Amino acid sequence: MRSIRRQLLFALLAAITLTTLLGALATYRTARAEANAMFDYQLRQLALSFRDQALQNAHIRDLASNDDAQDFSIQIWRPDGTRIYLSHPGKELPHHAPLGFATIDTGKGKWRAFGLQQGGQTIQVAQPLQARDELALAAALRTVAPFLPMLPMLGVLIWVVVGRGLRPLDAVARAMTTRTPVALDPLPENRVPTEVVPLVRSLNDLLARLKRALDAQREFIADAAHELRTPLAALSLQLQLAERATDAAARGDAFGELERGLERATHCVQQLLTLARQEPGGGDRPLTPVNLDDLVAKVVADQLPLAEARQIDLGVTPAARALTVSGDAEALHILVSNLVGNAIRYTPPGGKVDVAVGDDALGTFVEVNDSGPGIPPEERERVFDRFYRRAQTDEPGSGLGLAIVRTIAERHRASVLLDAADLGGLRARVRFGGSTAS
Repeated sequence: MRSIRRQLLFALLAAITLTTLLGALATYRTARAEANAMFDYQLRQLALSFRDQALQNAHIRDLASNDDAQDFSIQIWRPDGTRIYLSHPGKELPHHAPLGFATIDTGKGKWRAFGLQQGGQTIQVAQPLQARDELALAAALRTVAPFLPMLPMLGVLIWVVVGRGLRPLDAVARAMTTRTPVALDPLPENRVPTEVVPLVRSLNDLLARLKRALDAQREFIADAAHELRTPLAALSLQLQLAERATDAAARGDAFGELERGLERATHCVQQLLTLARQEPGGGDRPLTPVNLDDLVAKVVADQLPLAEARQIDLGVTPAARALTVSGDAEALHILVSNLVGNAIRYTPPGGKVDVAVGDDALGTFVEVNDSGPGIPPEERERVFDRFYRRAQTDEPGSGLGLAIVRTIAERHRASVLLDAADLGGLRARVRFGGSTAS
């Protein structure tokens, strides 16, 4: 597990060390440039001082005797090129060089030399560049040296300061540990550093969504238990009636009611499982292109036996062009099946149900129109609630069909609109935000 504190410590120490080294390099370059300028000046002045003296051999030795311990090398040549003086006989010195300043490589090191002529004689004063580099390096080291012992102290200070800076995160972590499924209060934003506020707000948003999900789950479980209790009690009663039946006819009627009760309970459980699978996190599958005309054709083919049994005219109006949406084909099949199945069940015998696919300026849509009794405007939003069933209907059901439709639509970022149909009943339109046409 990575430690922010340790990463900041290493990063800051590395940055400080690198900055110090860069400062030392800059100091070295500056000191070297200044040393070159200063020593060049000294070379010239030393050469000029010899020019002003009487250049006799003995006199020159006396004049240069104090220079033997210095880094400077002095050479003097006669006009014929004979060297009459050499200050450091044991050293490899540069040979006769051009007049003025020059840098000479002797093979064993570079020298900086200055030469001039006086009275036919050539005077050359030279100095090894190594001496200048050592002087510049010593200046740079003197600059960096005070900082090196301070690095451990800086490390301790950085460790302490970063630890104090990370305390708000520790406080947020401790506050999160106090949250439970029954206590999901938002984290306080006061006395929180500006940099931590986005994290706190994101956590509060997560807690709010988690609270809503848990509340919805508790409501769902309570509603499901309530809805299943009634058919299970009815099944128990019908089983008792079947056991107490005294003749075959009464027993047959009791078993018939028991079978229908089992079908209703099975349908309710299947709808509950379908709704649970369509909830967020209920096993989401990757989205793929879905041709809406093919999808509607399959749904109508599945629902056609039910429509014929109820003497309902079930028809399809395909789109003028092939329309495709990105979605979960199985979930969209359930969505359209629930809409078409509801329309067939609530339309009186001899009625009509039309399914259409199309698109307009607002996007692609699938709509189901029926000639049934419709739904009053004040109830059109409530029918999407789980287990809600209108009091005026006698059709069996679990009250989960439209809840499943809305859940699937929200997964696909689609909207569901209920309004009056041209056929006199209800029109249910599912509109998708994006589509492709071919």
